[in-house]
Amino acid sequence: FAPAKVASTNTALKGFESEIGAQPPFGFYDPLGLLDDADQERFDNLRYVEVKHGRISMLAVLGHIVTTAGVRLPGDIDYSGTAFADIPNGLAAFSKIPAAGVLQIFLFVGFLELNVMKDVTGEAAFPGDFRNGALDFGWDNFDEETQTSKRAIELNNGRAAMMGILGLM
Repeated sequence: FAPAKVASTNTALKGFESEIGAQPPFGFYDPLGLLDDADQERFDNLRYVEVKHGRISMLAVLGHIVTTAGVRLPGDIDYSGTAFADIPNGLAAFSKIPAAGVLQIFLFVGFLELNVMKDVTGEAAFPGDFRNGALDFGWDNFDEETQTSKRAIELNNGRAAMMGILGLM
């Protein structure tokens, strides 16, 4: 007589298994335990950061592909005659960009971070929604299933781009 095998279950649910992004093949994936004992506000903050970094990474991958293909701005990057075409790809570019140019990039990104790329009006329907009552492009015309699908696609593309730009660097 052998006792019947009892299926083991884990009752320690994190509560975020049904969120957008918990999809195959990994499902809910939190290997660092960043969401252990987290509330919805913490999850939304981390999701906001993930979406933002994904968007930046998608632009970075595209920029790397375009410049590697040889597409450059015409003219010079500074008054001493350094042409845009003379700037190398990837991280090596920082050694050729003048200090004032790096400062301009830093200040512009800071301006965007503090004034533009955020929910200014408090109307955000989800983390990363920066429409602010002005930009729509038909988002409100999509049904809920299509909106969920598009948000999941953006999240996955951003995750792939984050890995992609790390590989390209």
